[in-house]
Amino acid sequence: MMRECDVLIIGGGPGGLAAACAAKKEGAGSVIVLERDKRAGGILNQCIHNGFGLIRYNLELTGPEYAARAILEAEQAGAEILCSRHVSDISKADNGYCISAYTRDGIEKYLAKTIVLATGCRERTRGNISIPGSRPAGVFTAGVAQNLVNVRNVMIGKRVVILGSGDIGLIMARRLTYEGAKVLAIAEIMPQPTGLARNVSQCVQEFGIPLYVKTTVSKIIGKDRLEAVELSDLDEKGKVIPGTARLIECDTLVLSVGLIPENEVAQTAGVQLMPNNSVNTDKYLQTNVIGVFSCGNSRHVMDLADYVSEQGEMAGRNAVHLIKGEAMESWDEEKSNCMKKGFPEEGSVTCTICPNGCQVRYDEKTGETTGNRCLRGKRFAIQERTAPTRTVTTTVKTTVGEDCLLPVRTADKIPKDQVQSLIGQLRSVVVNEDTTIGDTVYRTELDGKDVRIVVTASSK
Repeated sequence: MMRECDVLIIGGGPGGLAAACAAKKEGAGSVIVLERDKRAGGILNQCIHNGFGLIRYNLELTGPEYAARAILEAEQAGAEILCSRHVSDISKADNGYCISAYTRDGIEKYLAKTIVLATGCRERTRGNISIPGSRPAGVFTAGVAQNLVNVRNVMIGKRVVILGSGDIGLIMARRLTYEGAKVLAIAEIMPQPTGLARNVSQCVQEFGIPLYVKTTVSKIIGKDRLEAVELSDLDEKGKVIPGTARLIECDTLVLSVGLIPENEVAQTAGVQLMPNNSVNTDKYLQTNVIGVFSCGNSRHVMDLADYVSEQGEMAGRNAVHLIKGEAMESWDEEKSNCMKKGFPEEGSVTCTICPNGCQVRYDEKTGETTGNRCLRGKRFAIQERTAPTRTVTTTVKTTVGEDCLLPVRTADKIPKDQVQSLIGQLRSVVVNEDTTIGDTVYRTELDGKDVRIVVTASSK
């Protein structure tokens, strides 16, 4: 039996969910989302840190909180989300496209008038960058490390080196430090970090983690388990400078060396790809195959989930516009990658209130600030220089649900110097009952103030 729909979306991450919601609101009859994982939300489900939703919701959400909102919006709009569906191929049919998807019960077939590709991206591995040396255990990509630590309660190591300064690598440097590991160094081949300045500031510099630019891992050493890595400086052409090698003893290497758009399914439909594996679309987000659209990281790797969602919405609307014979909307490419990256400016505060990442300078004598674009940036810089606070995002153990960890955060910000104390307390917390987002699972007192720990993902 073949199911028919107006718009079929491949991928249930932020882009796909937003496309589904927008397509229904634009008047599509039937909209189906096919997600290969057991739950929708994509990579957001393991991104327990905050920083999502600053543009879309004017809130600072964690990844699971952002995913939950996106799922609810798509479902309330009337889209159907089907998980554990692995799409294998797309072929042209007389009145649309035939899509095949593997499930536990066999192969399902769908007939769609239009398709939105929202398949995301995957990480570059050691094989992609060809690091010399042996092949011991203890080498992980940043995303795999994130999944093991944040979802599966597996501590990947105690002495860690990170190669690459992508955002997930920077965020994992902080996360591993919270969990008691020693992050010995971050090595980046470029002259500047490739991650956002806000993450360099709050995930690396704040913890005194050395970040070496124009540096690479030139050798991996170890038999069964990683024992050490060799770091070497690079010249202007990216070649190792002889005589600069130094050894760092470690048991773990985390690779944060870039992302590759995932478009193997797109190729089965004849979609044209760029040399970096991203999809070549027109300004309407439509590929060279009429009726097949692409959005988010499968089209082009983007900085922010908020922009992925916004682009997904446009792809969903344009899919419906095409069906109706209406004029389509154009995407503004400036939104793909417009955030401040690299080292923060010396002597400045990197504002995290919004994605602009303003470099704000505060004059203690006059109380004035420069570099901020709004009053919120001024207030943030003054707070950061006088009494800095943080939202703590971490996990606690749980005996309920499929996962052994439950993501949580502080309901309100706490003084920065109290963060490690709170993290220590939470290591002994175990949740033994069903919870939903916003439920309080732990209370404590810090400096005479009540601190609540709330759940950021439902256990049901």
